[in-house]
Amino acid sequence: MDKQEFRKRAHQVVDWMADYMEQKAHYRVTPEVQPGDIFGQLPNQAPEQPESFDDIFEDFKEVILPGMTHWQHPAFFGYFPANNSEPSILAEMLMSTLGAQCMSWLTSPAATELEEKVINWLRDAKGLDASWKGVIQDTASTATLCALLAARERASGFSINAEGFSGQENYRVYSSEHAHSSVDKATRIAGLGLANLVKIPVDEDFKMLPEALEEAILADLENGFTPICVVSALGTTSSGAIDPIEAIGKIAHRHSLWHHIDAAYAGTALLLPEFRWMIKGHELADSYVFNPHKWMFTNFDCSVLFIKNAEAFIHTFSMTPEYLKTTQDDHVHNYRDWGIQLGRRFRALKLWMVIRSFGLEGIREKLRHHLALTKMAKKRVEIEDNLIIEAPTDLNVICFRFVEKSLSTTVLNALNQAWLQRVNQTGRVFFTHTVLDGKYVIRWVIGQTDVLQEHIDLAWTVLMEELEKVKAALL
Repeated sequence: MDKQEFRKRAHQVVDWMADYMEQKAHYRVTPEVQPGDIFGQLPNQAPEQPESFDDIFEDFKEVILPGMTHWQHPAFFGYFPANNSEPSILAEMLMSTLGAQCMSWLTSPAATELEEKVINWLRDAKGLDASWKGVIQDTASTATLCALLAARERASGFSINAEGFSGQENYRVYSSEHAHSSVDKATRIAGLGLANLVKIPVDEDFKMLPEALEEAILADLENGFTPICVVSALGTTSSGAIDPIEAIGKIAHRHSLWHHIDAAYAGTALLLPEFRWMIKGHELADSYVFNPHKWMFTNFDCSVLFIKNAEAFIHTFSMTPEYLKTTQDDHVHNYRDWGIQLGRRFRALKLWMVIRSFGLEGIREKLRHHLALTKMAKKRVEIEDNLIIEAPTDLNVICFRFVEKSLSTTVLNALNQAWLQRVNQTGRVFFTHTVLDGKYVIRWVIGQTDVLQEHIDLAWTVLMEELEKVKAALL
């Protein structure tokens, strides 16, 4: 493809993109396909000769698009938002065009300095400690792994990186029973062993019990273990529960544990001053992560990790062979030393464009709109006979289910599962589920960039229609 052809096709693709953004609500949220349907439509061998862009783009529309789940659909209410926005998409286009490798200051000075600046903007806008530094990671899973590795190295005097495990460490990590599975995975990858991840019980609101955390730490100390890290959750994956950050932080500080706060989803809410209560006491923590790609209208992937002591991170991850050394190294941030990857994308560009395009107040306005829609949806659930909300709705996650006193939990779980499946099969809306205290519940997450009242109305209509069909079939 020559440059003239590229210009022509770029305009064609951007026109399609703009049409898609306008029309995304008219698609099915989830596709009508079975496993293998897309695979079977693709050639068994790669083409030997060039193919025309017209043919390629036609196959994109006729083969690929029908197999896509439309995460940007305003009636996508599952998991957590992975929302984008027009300025973020434009930034992604510029990032791809520049094709910069932003591993160090020298490889792209503007990328490094813009990253530092937008992270400072976000730190201050969220009310975090002004002394903290930050770095953009790909996902919160990576950020949590980085925090755990830094905790491991700090506890070992940075000897494990150099010499490996001696076999005598007996390190322990703590999280609540409802922490994200990335904590489990990070414990495994860091070589600590899943058996050394201690799951702390939660209260009736699914928040970690601080007294149970301290009891576990003291018991481990009595039995010859070395506690090194606790991971608290600012918005658990299942229910959106907010762990008591201050109480956990005091315990971690008292026992010299690294305290990592996983705010991947809910951290965006700190842009609203009325939600700063969630982060009270964070000054005692060591690291904090949130994902602008979850609820801040920024394309995946973009995860911001804030760190109290950047030197601990640099000491853990820095690796500077001769071919990476530069004369500026002592005067700049080389963000390759702040995490696992050597190669780094120019993710700061899309954060910069989103923040400038919306303005902080524009972002706050959208967040408050989502929270208002959530309150209205919650009220509908609360006043409906035989529906019950099973967890506090601090933000924009509603966990609810159908109940009937004469039915066992097993039967109710099967009924609620059938209800969710029927709702999703319509293709008009999409929800996901979790299990809380053995109860199958539907999660309604309201945070899409363009979600409106009409999409809440649609969701409620579909829910009620399909519930009646399930009750008729199973009761």
